[in-house]
Amino acid sequence: AVLDDCSCCLVCARQRGESCSLLEPCEESRGLFCDRRADPSAGTGICMAVEGDNCVFDGVIYQSGETFQPSCKYQCACRDGQIGCVPRCGEDLLLPQPDCPAPRKVEVPGECCEKWICDSNEKGELGGLALPAYRTEATLGVAVSDSSINCIEQTTEWSACSKSCGMGFSTRVTNRNPQCEMVKQTRLCIVRPCEQEPKQPTDKKGKKCLRTTKSLKAIHLQFK
Repeated sequence: AVLDDCSCCLVCARQRGESCSLLEPCEESRGLFCDRRADPSAGTGICMAVEGDNCVFDGVIYQSGETFQPSCKYQCACRDGQIGCVPRCGEDLLLPQPDCPAPRKVEVPGECCEKWICDSNEKGELGGLALPAYRTEATLGVAVSDSSINCIEQTTEWSACSKSCGMGFSTRVTNRNPQCEMVKQTRLCIVRPCEQEPKQPTDKKGKKCLRTTKSLKAIHLQFK
C-alpha cells in the first residue's frame, strides 16, 4: 500500500505494465513511474521502469527513452544520460564550385529548413570549405563559448572515392570534436584495383623493380 498523489489515501501500488493515474500511482520503490506520454491529456498512463539516467538539456529534464525536439530542425532522444540528435532537415553539403564559389544557406519564410543559394561573396570560405554548413541554433539556448555542452553532432556522409580504380581519397565534414567545430576529414579509399599490366617475360636474371603506389602530396592519416 502506498499513498496516492494527493497524499490522503492508501491505495494498492500499481506494478509494471499496469495502468496508472494520480489516484493509482506506481510503486516508485521499485523504480517505476507512470508514463503518460501516449496521451498526456487523459491523465492515465502505464507503469514503466526507469532505465538509465535522466538527461538535462537547456534546463529541461528528460527521462531515459524520451524523445523531444529542441527545435523544428532536430529530433533528439535521451538514452541513459546521453542525448543523441538527428537532423530533420537535409544535411547535404554544398562545396564550393567554379559556378558557385561561395554557397550559403538562407532562411525561407514559413519553412523550418534553410535552402542553399549561390553567392559571389567569398566571406564564407575557409580553405575550400563552406562555413555555412554549421551555424549555432538560437533556439537551443547554448552559448557560443560553451560549445562542448549540448553540442548537436553534424556529420556528412563520406564522399565518393576520388578515383574509380586504384588508391584515392574521400572526404567528409564533421563537428565530432571537443570544440564542436566543423572540420574536414580525409581518408584513403580504393573501389577496385586497376587492371594489371601484362606480365613481362621472367627470363631476366636478377632483381625486378615493381611500381609502388604513392600519393602526390602529403596526407595526414589516422587509424583507430
